[in-house]
Amino acid sequence: MCLQRWSFCNPAATRSEDVNHSWKTYFLRRCHLEMKMTKGRTGAYICKSLRGHTGKVVGLAYLQGNSSHLPDLRNNSPIVCSASTDGTVRAWNIQSVSSEVLWCSPVQSELTEIICDEKREVVITSDCTGLIKTWRSQTGQEMASFSTASPHCALLQYNINNDWFLTVGTSQGSVRTLADSTLTEMSNIMVCDTFKVNTLQVSPDKKWITAGTKDNDDLSPKVIYTESLTSPSEDEDPLCLSVPVTGCQAAVFIPTQPARLAIIHHSQHRRNKALTVFDIGIKKTKYKSEIQVQQVESFPLTLHTRSSEILLEAKSSNCIVVAADEQLLVYSLKGALLSSFKDHTMPISSICVDSFRVVTASQDLSLRVLTWRNDKDHGLTLESQYHLLGGSHTMSRGFTLVACDYSSIVASVEGKDGKDVLKAYFFTS
Repeated sequence: MCLQRWSFCNPAATRSEDVNHSWKTYFLRRCHLEMKMTKGRTGAYICKSLRGHTGKVVGLAYLQGNSSHLPDLRNNSPIVCSASTDGTVRAWNIQSVSSEVLWCSPVQSELTEIICDEKREVVITSDCTGLIKTWRSQTGQEMASFSTASPHCALLQYNINNDWFLTVGTSQGSVRTLADSTLTEMSNIMVCDTFKVNTLQVSPDKKWITAGTKDNDDLSPKVIYTESLTSPSEDEDPLCLSVPVTGCQAAVFIPTQPARLAIIHHSQHRRNKALTVFDIGIKKTKYKSEIQVQQVESFPLTLHTRSSEILLEAKSSNCIVVAADEQLLVYSLKGALLSSFKDHTMPISSICVDSFRVVTASQDLSLRVLTWRNDKDHGLTLESQYHLLGGSHTMSRGFTLVACDYSSIVASVEGKDGKDVLKAYFFTS
């Protein structure tokens, strides 16, 4: 029954002789939790305000989350980390009664970015001077630092086998790759001279990185062979190739494919947008290796957007989620519009997509929760369920960021006094 309902479920976790850990208990708890998360009624969740930052929250991430593939329905204590322009990183236990700060880093220059490596228990931040730092997620102890001298840094962390890497996109248009807990520089290559790198993604098979800028409509994003960054050769130039589209607005690798890249870009008429999907590969001969970028699909997007900010996520091998202004759209990779929603009255500022639901955060100070459903006739569809409210517009300007694990949602609210607040919504089984 568990495997029929959740095909990705780990059966080993439901075969305990202990009645509290049995598959029956797991099945009932998970059904009960998902019903609460689907309905979102009063009393189904606990909402908390996490205060302490004295500036704008520029990023948030789960240090310790609850995977939808195998949620721990008994001992779940989500821990979230946030970074702010007040120069501090804070770690929060969102389930505790007091929602206390577990640790707070010493004040430094305004922070600009934060990401977390949950597996290695590492937090990575960048500040407005280009200083990259790593922190132990359990204690907040600083581990290492590296200066890029770049006021903007895009951060991308990934593991290849047992090796740890951090790739950084800079304001000068370069991509720099650092290794291990010492942040030792392995490579530094130019991808979009004088324009900041603000598109940076790694493929699921970890063989490819795409890097580009949204700030120049004439430039193309590039795909780079990861080995060229992590183990560069002195005798050979990095394996790097421009993708044959210009004016990149957003990019994402398809999570269920080794190296399939979807890009939203300008079409031939600059006002219009298109989504093109490519497969990335490598052809090796006796004397050289060449990158191959093969177009799989391309179709126009029906976006009536005033903003250049387009959000793009991929759910599966045939499901793309796009947010622009107040619209949320779901496309197949063939270009069929599967679903369209306009639940918000102001632009969507952030989205979070997982195997159970989609959460959109908006400047109208609400979160919208939508859930996935498999329809016998139409396949995978998305259903709009309910709003979670973030407070009053007299005190706040709207939601700016959102992140989720299986049983909780955390979002940042922009305060009119310049002090952003985190809102945590926690569902219990």
